[in-house]
Amino acid sequence: MHPLDNVIWQALTTRQAEFAETFEQARRFPREITSLTAFPEPSPQGYASLAGLLGTGGTATLSLPTPYEPLPGWELIVTFPGLQMVCETGANVTDSHPDSAPPIIVLGPGDAHEMVELATLTKPGPFGPRTHELGLYLGIRNEGKVIAMAGERLKVPGYTEVSAVCTHPEHTGKGYARILMLEVMRAIRERGEIPFLHVRQANTRAVELYERLGFRTRTVVQFTVLKKL
Repeated sequence: MHPLDNVIWQALTTRQAEFAETFEQARRFPREITSLTAFPEPSPQGYASLAGLLGTGGTATLSLPTPYEPLPGWELIVTFPGLQMVCETGANVTDSHPDSAPPIIVLGPGDAHEMVELATLTKPGPFGPRTHELGLYLGIRNEGKVIAMAGERLKVPGYTEVSAVCTHPEHTGKGYARILMLEVMRAIRERGEIPFLHVRQANTRAVELYERLGFRTRTVVQFTVLKKL
């Protein structure tokens, strides 16, 4: 199996196993970190384990290899195709930080509330008050407020995911996402790892940005949020 196949499961069983909450075949991150959840395969045993892990009323964000087929006992909240993109080369990662750009800051526990607010507004994906614990998070402030950020999420052998790329709607079009992504990618490369990311297939504007930075689509996954009835 390639490290990026069933990547949430791979992360929770390798480099990020210390975060895993486990029940039989299912694993998840703590709710305060992210809703990402996984099992080895979408089999009856996998869903039974998922039910035990979540409990009644619990929700999970899964990355499935094929479209979700309705199952008794589960409510489908949302599902959509997402691209898994990989930057195999170092192209564009060595670009310098423009002198005119705002300073980049490292975000941490003291910024968690603002990070959640920005993610709630812009919806880059599941984000919680402890998501910053997964890796490096960088941001840009304007008038004291975090207006853009990007960071690291899933980590598997040889690869680290670039995630939570978002900019406040009042500050888009200034290149902040690109600047922050390049710095996060640089940090990943310096560790000898390869950057990858996930994006909604329908988000053509983001896909075009990522392609300009050297990312190429590796596969299509089905992001699916389920609730246990």
